[in-house]
Amino acid sequence: MSRSRGKLVLVGAALIVALPIGWYLLSPLFIDRVVQEDLPFVPAEATAAIDEALAEPEIATGEPMPADGMAGMRILAQGDFYDVAHAGHGRATVYELADGMRVLRFEDFEVLNGPDLKVWLVPIDPVPNTIGSEIDGYLDLGPLKGNIGDQNYDLPAGLLLQDYRSVVVWCQPFRVPFSAAALNPP
Repeated sequence: MSRSRGKLVLVGAALIVALPIGWYLLSPLFIDRVVQEDLPFVPAEATAAIDEALAEPEIATGEPMPADGMAGMRILAQGDFYDVAHAGHGRATVYELADGMRVLRFEDFEVLNGPDLKVWLVPIDPVPNTIGSEIDGYLDLGPLKGNIGDQNYDLPAGLLLQDYRSVVVWCQPFRVPFSAAALNPP
């Protein structure tokens, strides 16, 4: 009797550990995270001036509204997402904004969700299905904000864009590239 009770306790303990781990690893597969970010094209100084003007609407400054920020933007690189280990689609574009800041933007983006997805820049194109091993020379831009929708990732100021040929949605726990896009000059 005590032997079967011991087995039951062991099975119960295993379930207590396995269920949360299983939920963490598998639940993203059927839960979508939708993001809809605007392209950040207004320089910080203009945003501060707008906030100031909104705080005191009765005061006229005599200064014109900031010019359209899109006029000073340019596309540095772009490419369409393609399937690696999972289906993905959309466009990745690197913009240089009027203030010199660079942003990687995903538009019309969708990929299968997964646990602990990251956005990486990598020095290779095309990205192979390297299940179980990381891609050498990657730059981690942080967690994927959502598996569906438009989203922005700031690029470091000193980044040499020519050193990176692709962007990858990377699943950290399984060490697998989900989807990737080449970053080619326009």
